[in-house]
Amino acid sequence: MPRMTQDPHRPPVLDMTPEGDFRETQQRPLAGGSWLDRALLRLGGVAVLATAVAGGLVLAAAAALILGLLIPVVIVAGMVGFASLWWRMRRARRNGMPAFVVMRR
Repeated sequence: MPRMTQDPHRPPVLDMTPEGDFRETQQRPLAGGSWLDRALLRLGGVAVLATAVAGGLVLAAAAALILGLLIPVVIVAGMVGFASLWWRMRRARRNGMPAFVVMRR
């Protein structure tokens, strides 16, 4: 079994025949034989990295767009709340009542 200890990063492959004997494992090429295979492998890795970066940028842009759409909603809701409180305080002052009442138990 000397072939199993050649590559420490790859687990051993135990291939058995129906009779119970072990078959000899065939050696697979690690990263391709020619320079073109190695270049395409590297190019594919760079393409996957570029895809991941572009996907992250798309997610960031979508988050910024959603935030940009929510800012006017927050501003309008704040203005409605402010106007409601201002109107109630004005009416209470006109009737001679306190603007805020603190209830204690």
